[in-house]
Amino acid sequence: MNRGKAIVSGLSELRFLTVAEVADMMRVSRMTVYRMIHSGELPAIRFGRSFRVPESAVQTAVDTHIADAG
Repeated sequence: MNRGKAIVSGLSELRFLTVAEVADMMRVSRMTVYRMIHSGELPAIRFGRSFRVPESAVQTAVDTHIADAG
């Protein structure tokens, strides 16, 4: 398998969420999600004027905050 196909294969398994979807999942405001993105706490990719967050990054952020609270 060449490198290009490996990258495409990896991206097909990756799911991106909108800021609104992340806010709903985390039960926080969209502004809180934007703050997390801008502070680097939540990785995101910018598409034009909007952001997309990898679903796996949301799970990692939630797990991290749960660990900090416990």
